[in-house]
Amino acid sequence: TVTMGIVSAIGRGSLGLADYEDFIQTDAAINPGNSGGALVNTRGEVVGINTAIYSRTGGYQGIGFAIPSNMARDVLDSILKHGRVVRGYAGIAVQNLTPEIARAFDLGEMRGAVVASLDPDGPAAAAGLERGDVIVSFRGRPVVSDNDVRTQLSRLKPGDRAALELVRDGQRREATVVLSEPPAGQRGPARRR
Repeated sequence: TVTMGIVSAIGRGSLGLADYEDFIQTDAAINPGNSGGALVNTRGEVVGINTAIYSRTGGYQGIGFAIPSNMARDVLDSILKHGRVVRGYAGIAVQNLTPEIARAFDLGEMRGAVVASLDPDGPAAAAGLERGDVIVSFRGRPVVSDNDVRTQLSRLKPGDRAALELVRDGQRREATVVLSEPPAGQRGPARRR
């Protein structure tokens, strides 16, 4: 079955569907059982893998989500090469910079992700990050939410470098985190990336 629709958003996250969310949103009809099907553009190129729908009844209600094809390719390549998904480990947990937190830190209208906790022996701590730092840029791209940081980190492998711009005590700083292998016991999906 082929259906048509419009891509209405990219980079959708914070939906509670997966640990790492960077979905393409579409109104193309996706019904239960269609997961794994291709989302293609008008040239027939695969741009995503259909994954989920927004539904109160269990049936299609006009909003579907697909994993971007480049993210699916990264996962496939990792499984073929290592037999599992290999992700780098930064040793941080982040939370969204809400307006309330921004006011408490006197940050005005700034957007980003707050470092909520750190593994004291992890790569982020070694790079000088501290609890309460606000990450405002990741590899040159502005950070809009905590999901941005989690998703970007999930695409990196051990040994990859992540250049961050952060704000601490009202001052902008730069740090480079060199990701490592996750510690034993943290190889599966977890929020602490």
